[in-house]
Amino acid sequence: MLRPVAAGIDGSPESLAAAHWAAREALRRGTALRLVHAWQWHEPSAGSARSDVPRRDRAEDLLTGVADGLCAAHPGLRVLGRPAEDAPVTALLAAADEADLLVLGSRGLGGATGYLLGSISQRIVSRSPVPVVLVRAGTPDRDREVVLGLGTGQTYDEVVAFAFHAARLRGAVLHAVHVYGAPDPVTAPRLAREDGPRLLAEHEQAVVAALGPWCGKFPDVPVAETVLEGRPGADLVRAAAGAALVVVGRRERESRFGTYLGPVAHAALHHADCPVAVVPHT
Repeated sequence: MLRPVAAGIDGSPESLAAAHWAAREALRRGTALRLVHAWQWHEPSAGSARSDVPRRDRAEDLLTGVADGLCAAHPGLRVLGRPAEDAPVTALLAAADEADLLVLGSRGLGGATGYLLGSISQRIVSRSPVPVVLVRAGTPDRDREVVLGLGTGQTYDEVVAFAFHAARLRGAVLHAVHVYGAPDPVTAPRLAREDGPRLLAEHEQAVVAALGPWCGKFPDVPVAETVLEGRPGADLVRAAAGAALVVVGRRERESRFGTYLGPVAHAALHHADCPVAVVPHT
């Protein structure tokens, strides 16, 4: 049985946008959508008869209203869900354990493009065992292309597989973007001048080699490649403008400062104008 797509909702425009994106994704995958809404029980104080029944009722009403709206907008969608009496991070990570994908809403940075990650989203993206997609309110639904950020080192199967699968589901082009740093023209002017063409050719060959096996597994997915020297985060964000989805990786490791997202994932999460999928890899 296929595992569901999960979406966290809190009634905000951002979470409703995420729920609709998740509904379309669930239909593409032929699976159910699980809505997650967390609320925390507060024990009545001594001598008080107060309870959290009204809060629980509001949580149930929110879920019912969102589910009804999604089913009306997306015929054939199967919606699951009930209020979770837990902290939001705990509830969302528990839902991720039973899902193939977790979708969250995120606020845009004022009038500009990009995302503003709250503490909950930050912790979920950093710790989820499954890919997390961040969706901003007002983002149009596009099927133009899926953009994959390919690093300059090892290629991670989990990230590439997710991107190819996402492109296949949409009947879209997979656009692989690989950005590498050039020799410093100040400290190594001769290398910067003479080795530029050689470096470009080496990186182009590396991208072809990395994608080759996946093109064989997904022969129905058209692939475009961009290889250039520059700043990986900024250039990936520019390449993803107007895309259906941008896919980046997140290493499953802990440092003394917490889970490491990496500069490319950080740039995409904060500045991309399309939904961003963060895929954990080993």
